Amino acid sequence: MRHDGHDAGDRSPAEYGVLIIEDDFRIAEIHRAFIEQSEGFRVVGMARSAAEARALLARDAERIQLVLLDAYLPDVEGLEILWMLRRDHLHMDVVMVTAAREVDTISEALRGGVFDYLIKPTEASRMAQMLARFRRERTALAAQGEMSQEELDRALARLRPEARPAADSRSLPKGIDRLTLEAVVAAIETAGAALSAMQVARHIGASRSTARRYLEFLVSVQVASAELGYGDVGRPERRYRLTGDAGPWRGEGGA
Repeated sequence: MRHDGHDAGDRSPAEYGVLIIEDDFRIAEIHRAFIEQSEGFRVVGMARSAAEARALLARDAERIQLVLLDAYLPDVEGLEILWMLRRDHLHMDVVMVTAAREVDTISEALRGGVFDYLIKPTEASRMAQMLARFRRERTALAAQGEMSQEELDRALARLRPEARPAADSRSLPKGIDRLTLEAVVAAIETAGAALSAMQVARHIGASRSTARRYLEFLVSVQVASAELGYGDVGRPERRYRLTGDAGPWRGEGGA
């Protein structure tokens, strides 16, 4: 656990305290360095487990406005820390910064009211975008005691999905989720080669059966093809490569 030693009263109105909850110290240090270079933010503490996070929060909660939270911690299951923060520290915003791509985890985080969800490895530009939006919204909310409907609509704009052209967006069958489908397609695109269901499962953080279901769907709509290959133990296995345009199935309609 890391503590920076400043007193509670020395935070200026334009400076926001950040708590990093991340068990990989290398990633935590990268996040700390980036935040400390960002105007209006400073790191109040760093915790590598839920126990460390609770101890730090018990002492410094009033100095923390933003929490960067990893979904995978060694001493808790799932998003227990997120729900604790939502229950006990309503003045804090939570941003998930995690490798978790499973739709169930993402859905639970959204239900828990996260400010943003960043998938590792996180690009610096995406982190900067999140911090700028956080500072902008906090400043807007603190500037006045009441808000008009127009002002409230602007503040809540981030909660409304951007309009997408729907002309070529196709309906997905039951059991196929668009977010997971995008992750499967991205895994094959990134690899640049044919992948087995197990390899795709590792990329997206899901089970082999889930990955295979999505891959077979892509084959059925002629976005991917399957070919016979051989695994590590010499047994034949199906490998998948992209052969068509996945855009319409990912909701990427034409302009």
